[in-house]
Amino acid sequence: MIISKTPYRISFFGGGTDYPVWYRENGGQVLATTIDKYCYISCRYLPPFFDHKYRIVYSKVENVREISEIHHSAVRATLEFMGVRDGLEIHHDGDLPARTGLGSSSSFTVGLLYSLYALKGLMPTNMRLANEAIHIERDILGEHVGSQDQILAACGGFKKISFNGDDNFRVTPVILDRCRLQELQDHIMLVFTGFMRIASKVAKDQIENTRKRRSELVAMGQMVDEALGVLADGRDVKDFGRLLHESWKLKRSLSDKISNPEIDQIYNTARKAGAIGGKLLGAGGGGFMIFFVEPDRQHQVKQVLNGFLHVPFRFDTAGSEIIFHHASYAAAGPIAPIDAYRRGYDEASREPAGARVEVAARSKQYDSKVLSSL
Repeated sequence: MIISKTPYRISFFGGGTDYPVWYRENGGQVLATTIDKYCYISCRYLPPFFDHKYRIVYSKVENVREISEIHHSAVRATLEFMGVRDGLEIHHDGDLPARTGLGSSSSFTVGLLYSLYALKGLMPTNMRLANEAIHIERDILGEHVGSQDQILAACGGFKKISFNGDDNFRVTPVILDRCRLQELQDHIMLVFTGFMRIASKVAKDQIENTRKRRSELVAMGQMVDEALGVLADGRDVKDFGRLLHESWKLKRSLSDKISNPEIDQIYNTARKAGAIGGKLLGAGGGGFMIFFVEPDRQHQVKQVLNGFLHVPFRFDTAGSEIIFHHASYAAAGPIAPIDAYRRGYDEASREPAGARVEVAARSKQYDSKVLSSL
């Protein structure tokens, strides 16, 4: 029996520049953090006493004989990618609802990958998990997704992620003293709009508009360094909130599907009650919003948004991790070795997680020799 725990994330600046259609020509960067809300995946080999071979439990329950019969696309693709042959039972639980702008889909994929590796007795690096999750979501499933969610789910923490034209990315931890980090956290409110959406559909429209929104995306990417300057140089932390407001105005102009009258009303109501800035998280269309509000004015914002759920949270420092491993279950049956990677894999990413302050890893190519040795 294996249980993995993978964090959700909040993206502050640079969202939209993490799509390959943009960063392959222009580079990109994001500033984001994981939070103390998680996706849990439990996985065990299924004894051969049932009519079904695979049991998948999430908001639905699937009992099927073949992987190809699994309706949950991420589960189906991940099991096929990992070359699973033996029966499995997989359960998913999440602290917050899916499709709400917190990167939950990528947290699921990363967590499932980690669980399957652990079931086989392997410990992949966080960079490997991120690379493979990107490959599964973008190349196998054909989803319109960026690259930040998978990296944050795998690596965790408050990070600046830079994307290069050759599909490399660099993960840099944001180092702040405890008081400054606490001050930033104390100013951020997380509010659920009640709307849910499929991010890939919203992102598709944004991607199609990319070439028409060059100036906006350049400005959004530059705000990453400006925001880091606010935090590192000891400037008034409210400048971070003002920058969020400017970023939101740019983001909502990227596509008419990002916002809607209901979301605009929520945002404007919070601003009138004292929010300095904020944004809708994720691709847009619904889900969670963050607001940057001075602590002594947060009660007023809660009052005017009393019909919406306020979710307390803290920043999290860990990426995906295995929190339970029962050896007898894990050894019950093997997962067939993956025949070969279809992409190259950076040998440097085999270093233990956290071994380097900055990690450059390939997000597009893998070395087939790595997996053939497993």
